[in-house]
Amino acid sequence: MPLPLRRRLEKHVAAWPWRRVGVLAGVSLALALMLVAYLFGASDHFFGRLFSAFLVLFWLLAVTFLAVVPFVTWATGHWFGRGWAEISTPAPRPRRTAAGSATARSHSSPVASRRPEIR
Repeated sequence: MPLPLRRRLEKHVAAWPWRRVGVLAGVSLALALMLVAYLFGASDHFFGRLFSAFLVLFWLLAVTFLAVVPFVTWATGHWFGRGWAEISTPAPRPRRTAAGSATARSHSSPVASRRPEIR
């Protein structure tokens, strides 16, 4: 019997290099804060407004990628069927041979085909 989704996810997440991820995130945050402090300074409670804006953006992205995208993927597979969610590739057209295409060409002027017919 296959493992439930929760157990598979726990095994997958446990295999991540969390120490390296934490160091990279910490260094990135420190560099970003130093750049913002250099560019804008610390006046007018700028960092407080920046922090609250970051939290709103972070939660919007988290909800989108952790809840909305998986739900839409699941819904397309279960509600509309697997064939609807998969990308269908068009059937390739047969190629013409070089000898057959030379005889089928028209030798009329392209300008003549754009002129309206007068009867």
